[in-house]
Amino acid sequence: MAPGAEVALRTVAAGAGVLLILAALQSALRTLVLPRSAPSTVVRVVFVSLRRLFEWRAPASRPYAERDRLLAYFAPVGLLCLPVVWVSMVAVGFTPLLWLAGVEPLREAAVTSGSSILTLGFARPDATPAVLLCFVEAGAGLGLVTLLLSYLPSIYAAFARRETQVALLETRAGSPPSASELLRRHQAIGGLEGLSELWPVWQTWFADVEESHSTISALVFFRSPQPDRSWITAAGAVLDCAALRLSALDLPRDPRAALCIRSGFLSLRHIADFYSMPYDPNPQRGDAISITRAEFDTVFDELGAARLPMRADRESAWLDFAGWRVNYDHVLVALAGLTVAPWAPWSSDRAAPYSRPPLTRLGRRRLAAQIGPTP
Repeated sequence: MAPGAEVALRTVAAGAGVLLILAALQSALRTLVLPRSAPSTVVRVVFVSLRRLFEWRAPASRPYAERDRLLAYFAPVGLLCLPVVWVSMVAVGFTPLLWLAGVEPLREAAVTSGSSILTLGFARPDATPAVLLCFVEAGAGLGLVTLLLSYLPSIYAAFARRETQVALLETRAGSPPSASELLRRHQAIGGLEGLSELWPVWQTWFADVEESHSTISALVFFRSPQPDRSWITAAGAVLDCAALRLSALDLPRDPRAALCIRSGFLSLRHIADFYSMPYDPNPQRGDAISITRAEFDTVFDELGAARLPMRADRESAWLDFAGWRVNYDHVLVALAGLTVAPWAPWSSDRAAPYSRPPLTRLGRRRLAAQIGPTP
């Protein structure tokens, strides 16, 4: 190869290496440092690819207990894969840079890059520019690993906050949680006045989950310590309970229940936005929901049999309930499908099948253009 052509080849390869390094650093920055929802193509490719492997090992045909046991490893394994992918991208990216800096041949440049990124030190170049590149690469490798280690306490702190309320809900709403059970137990143990204390607690919970699960995307897939619990089925039970309280019970209107519903559907929508899940951002009263009129009538009769004060106009109660439910119906069942949530009435029992999210930014833009703007 002519000297000029070889220099051009090395320069082009070095440019590609710089882009690869920047992609790895940007991915780590978006995932570990940036305090807002910012999807990373690298992270999405890692988790989608890993999801395919886990779906192959734990198909829907297997008993749920086996699937849950295997899927419990999905998010932790994904997190462990991230630093491996980032470090590998940086190592591959620095290889052509060292080659351009005079480390010969290309294989030796790759060995030097691997030695530097892992700070093993068994390969050391002689040229000063190459030595400086090794220092930069070693710092980048240490920085990526350190970022992830410092990231883990935040993940588990948010997980613990989420699961505390999910566990406490079991005493009120049963297992699996249901809105009907939540209302009947409150009626049995002390009256429906206690519900007024529930709404502010869950409004705060929804805000915390939105912030943590859209910035720490792996948290969505962290499964509860008990296989029959899930953050998304708990959210569905609370939202349905608030909707029934406002629509079906013959009681004075409780604005805190309405605020809880609004906090809940905004939280679920923002998490759905991160995964590019389509939904109608402006649903209208009368739009279809996944709950049938027969299912509503069954719960209405159960609550009446438990001596809860039910509205005389059942038709109006159904229309009001559907008007509340339509705000969160689609995202609730979609997230239940995404997380393979355990069975629970009115949420995961009708979960939408898992659909792979778009991997690239262009794909996300095209899908957003089809869906329309979110509020």
